[in-house]
Amino acid sequence: MLVAALYDVHAMPHALEAVLADVERESVDAIVFGGDVFMGPLPAETFALVRSLDAHFVRGNCDREPDEWTLSQLQPDAVEWARSWPATVELDGVLYCHATPRSDMPILTAASPQERFDEAVQGVDARLVVAGHTHMQFRRGRFANAGSVGMPYEGEVAAFWTLVEDGEPTFRRTPFDVERAIAEVERSGWPHAELFVAENLRVAITAEEAAAQFEAQ
Repeated sequence: MLVAALYDVHAMPHALEAVLADVERESVDAIVFGGDVFMGPLPAETFALVRSLDAHFVRGNCDREPDEWTLSQLQPDAVEWARSWPATVELDGVLYCHATPRSDMPILTAASPQERFDEAVQGVDARLVVAGHTHMQFRRGRFANAGSVGMPYEGEVAAFWTLVEDGEPTFRRTPFDVERAIAEVERSGWPHAELFVAENLRVAITAEEAAAQFEAQ
């Protein structure tokens, strides 16, 4: 089975459009959205893009508890739909979750100690656990982070996602029209637009920088 794991879109439809074009060329058997789909600059546009897709959805912490901006931009039925997504989805012996199988909040990075990964997969029979939440691609044993479509920490302004085939992940990156995205984010009215453009679209935070910040917490 060939699965496209699309995580942490964070209301960036321009990045998602580009990824979906790549996904279509791959002729995947299934698409899994791994949570945190709508919190970001363009929630309504992102909802319009995903609502008609034949896909599986996993609930992330930002779907469970959206902020006031997201609530103001989405219809109540869209908010309730996201809140109703399951915490995990299992396909072809692979478990998809947002952060860990038991919670959508734990922080795991490539720099995390092994015992935290052992705890994350403890009691899980799946041959692979695919998560997101920390927005960087890596694999540690049976645990893989799919990266982030809309807010990656990879040292490059692009969209990052993962193909999973027969239980094995392949990390992917997709370029998108960054200048168009910047223009529309700046027009969005999102309170964090200026900072997001400066820190995520004009430059790219590296995985090492992000991991150090996360681990310090």
